[in-house]
Amino acid sequence: MPLSTAALSAADTAAGGAQPTPYARGRPPYPMELLPWLQGPLDLGPSSVAVDLGAGTGRFTRLLLQTGAEVIAVEPVDVLRNQLATRLLGARALAGTAQSLPLESGSVDAVLCAQSFHHFADEAALDEIHRVLAPGGRLGLVWHERDESVDWVAAFAAIIAPYEVEAPHFRGGRWRAPLADHPGFGPLHLASFPHRHVGPPREVLLDRVLSISFIAALPPSQRDEVADAIAHLMATHPTLCGADTVAFPYCTRAFHCTARAIP
Repeated sequence: MPLSTAALSAADTAAGGAQPTPYARGRPPYPMELLPWLQGPLDLGPSSVAVDLGAGTGRFTRLLLQTGAEVIAVEPVDVLRNQLATRLLGARALAGTAQSLPLESGSVDAVLCAQSFHHFADEAALDEIHRVLAPGGRLGLVWHERDESVDWVAAFAAIIAPYEVEAPHFRGGRWRAPLADHPGFGPLHLASFPHRHVGPPREVLLDRVLSISFIAALPPSQRDEVADAIAHLMATHPTLCGADTVAFPYCTRAFHCTARAIP
């Protein structure tokens, strides 16, 4: 399912301007442990071509470039893509969507979707991803999963839970069915990496919540209510109140599968 027009518009607004924005600041970085995963199971190196699909402002693109592969960042939102193109000159930034990739058939070795696949997990997108992958190419899917065994993380999750019910997201698992049903991809393999987003509480919690697509798409009054609730959590929880830095715990889930010929 693609991002809604409202969500794309909100992301455009959130990402505008020359200074780092809540969207750019709030997105967690990716653990360096993903680099051996990209070079191993994803088989990426200097002779490879990799696509970062739904690249945003390039958080994951930056890591992907470290494999030495030729990297093509595909992002439908103009403001996000322009920021990426300005900051990451080693990547080629193209306008496109999962259902319409501006690439030749069989031209890439891997397609990576970091924090994005749940937005467009449908048959049309998978057909298009399969089209651009070379025989035996890889599809990689990466998400950060919150560690809600930590009490303040559970409180953060409870604040956004009412808005998350109908929105596409990783935790609901609805992205799995289209992939399992598609004849062009083999079984999924999972690797998991403990990870922390370390920074000022405003960045790690408040900017993070404002960068979530289904929060960004809310009417301004509701978005303000969510921000106020997060600010209250920051001001009242013993771990967060007065802290200069905080470590938001995640488990980064990295899935991959191999493209295969369709009978």
